[in-house]
Amino acid sequence: MSSTQIQADLLNNKVALVTGAGGGIGRACTEALAAAGAKVIAVDLSQANLDSVKQACPDSIDTWLEDITDDAFYSKIEALSRLDILINNAGMNKPQAFVEVDNEILLAMLKLNVAAAFRTAQSATRVMLRKNIEGSIINMSSQMGHVGSPGRSVYCMTKHAIEGLTKAMAVELAPHGIRVNTIAPTFVETPMTKPMFEEPVFRKFVMDRIPLGRLGQVEDIAEAVLFLASSRSSMITGDSLKVDGGWTAQ
Repeated sequence: MSSTQIQADLLNNKVALVTGAGGGIGRACTEALAAAGAKVIAVDLSQANLDSVKQACPDSIDTWLEDITDDAFYSKIEALSRLDILINNAGMNKPQAFVEVDNEILLAMLKLNVAAAFRTAQSATRVMLRKNIEGSIINMSSQMGHVGSPGRSVYCMTKHAIEGLTKAMAVELAPHGIRVNTIAPTFVETPMTKPMFEEPVFRKFVMDRIPLGRLGQVEDIAEAVLFLASSRSSMITGDSLKVDGGWTAQ
């Protein structure tokens, strides 16, 4: 069997849910999971983005137009008849100097990056437990969940929280065969982040800290997701897969 065939069969008969699926990393993960044979539920706030991502694999991608901070979203997850994989990807970042952090931004980031991620994982786990599914939950973290960085105190705090949550979930859910891990990317080039890297000072700040000498690409993250979502990583739980080009090794 060729590597292409193996890839296409990797997640056959699996159901996956991806939040923040309409663009960037979320879209790449959605398309990769569908290409690997999974039935994917793509969740996003933009109908236009959802319509676009569905075109990649119309027969394998369902779309939910949902706000993942709303109670109705969690109820919708728990009504699923099956869920094998959760990619807890939605999040936000609004860089500000620590002493200038706006309270509204602080609360919004805690609500989306921590509380909504927690409740999404909680609802997904309830489905897996009810159906006795040996599932894989992947919480999208960041290299900033392992280090600190200027202007990113709130973001670092939320991603460190996700790392702690993941370890606690992994230990508690291991007896049920549910694996829980994070992926911790470095700065990834997307249409949204591209303008940031056109600023010379910021680009130098980033590139000086990545030993591999390049920005991350969405495909790098999607490949890591496929690994952690599949049986290829069946002995890995409570860990963080750093896709950071060596940033945190220094």
